[in-house]
Amino acid sequence: MLDYKLKIGLVPDVRNLGDFNTRKGIFEPAKGVENKEKVLRFLQENFADDKTEFCDLEWLNELGVLYKNEDAEKVCAYLKEQKVDAIFIINCNFGNEEAVGRVAKEMQLPTLLWGPQDMVFDPDGQRYTDAQCGLFAISKQLKRNKVGFSYIENCPVESPVFAEGFKKFLSVATMVKNFKNLSIVEVGTRLNAFKSVMFNELELTEKFGMNLSTLNMAVFESKFRAVLENKQEDLKKDIVAIKRDYDVAGLDEEALCKLAAFIHVYKEIFAEFDADAITTECWSAMPLAVGSNPCLAMSILADMGYLVICEGDVHGAITSVLLQAAARGEKAPLFGEFTVRHPENKNAELLWHCGPFPYSMKDEKSTAKLFNTKPSFRAKDGKYTIARFQADAGKYTLLGGTYQTCDGPYTFGTYMWAEFKNWAKVERKMVEGPYIHHMSEVYGEYADVLEEFCKYIPELTYDPIEE
Repeated sequence: MLDYKLKIGLVPDVRNLGDFNTRKGIFEPAKGVENKEKVLRFLQENFADDKTEFCDLEWLNELGVLYKNEDAEKVCAYLKEQKVDAIFIINCNFGNEEAVGRVAKEMQLPTLLWGPQDMVFDPDGQRYTDAQCGLFAISKQLKRNKVGFSYIENCPVESPVFAEGFKKFLSVATMVKNFKNLSIVEVGTRLNAFKSVMFNELELTEKFGMNLSTLNMAVFESKFRAVLENKQEDLKKDIVAIKRDYDVAGLDEEALCKLAAFIHVYKEIFAEFDADAITTECWSAMPLAVGSNPCLAMSILADMGYLVICEGDVHGAITSVLLQAAARGEKAPLFGEFTVRHPENKNAELLWHCGPFPYSMKDEKSTAKLFNTKPSFRAKDGKYTIARFQADAGKYTLLGGTYQTCDGPYTFGTYMWAEFKNWAKVERKMVEGPYIHHMSEVYGEYADVLEEFCKYIPELTYDPIEE
């Protein structure tokens, strides 16, 4: 399963000079330590929670900062022991570019670089830290060491600029953590009619370290029958919940029981394979095998944190994982495809699918019903991020951008009308570029997070959707 918890290794550093122990004024170690203590306190008070944990260098020396080159190895050993997911270089004065450069190179983790803005200028002209100046030097060392890094502009730690940048980094680090060694299970074979969702399993393994497993329809059918036979009490409870949320007119208890059974089968597959996401056969072999469709289960499971993506779309599953990680598991992604243009708004397009949208994303004014056993409702209005992970001739890109929902005609299935700045440009990119019509969406603005994430994945290039 996906993991949204992060442990961030804090690496505060100061400059090491010959008179380190007695120095006063510019680069005075005590002033750098004051910066360190203020920043560490601020991070604990404002960002530590059940998903975010910090470890620092208070154990390293009496100052709790890195300043000696020879201590870089100790710091790396400690951070590895702590199993940190990312590191944050806090440049407390001009800093030590070599020491932190060594740490970042050895750790090869998402790295954030920032230093607090100098705010003290004494009447005699004295200043104490020059933290910004050191950032320029450290950044060059990181680049020479081929370390991918993120950066927050030099500012006070209390600044909204810092909060925005730090939250962005937490999202990026969560994406990187979940993208590496991603585990996806394919249920059934690719729908023969959908050559558009073809993918290269070997490339995904070699380039990105992904693990793709398969489960054939015969095994799925066996698991499905076992659930129907052995989980009747659980299924009865599920049906009560389904009737609470949906208009189920026209469906008897047997049909509803089958719809609910999918939930338990997919959860069993997640546990059996320790999977992060599942792609599944849905509307061709599935009704023949078990006499029902899994769309409702996909909707319900999405709100439980389980990503099950329809029509065997592995690239779609990867995209949905990235969006859910960007939101740190706080929002369930949708899987809506480009379908038809708005009849009146030239920049709007229907994002639709048979019924897999999470129920939590339903517009409160929309009545949810089961249309031909599949969820049917309009998604809530607002600003969304849209994305697509795609391969073309061995090159991988991540399409990303944002849109605002707008009014549009009612239709069946789960859907929303998406308004872009220039739909014609998006449509041309879909036709001429490598992308297919399947898209993943998440509520909120994360396009800049997607772009930053690509810095850490050498084989992946960010592609803005409207450029």
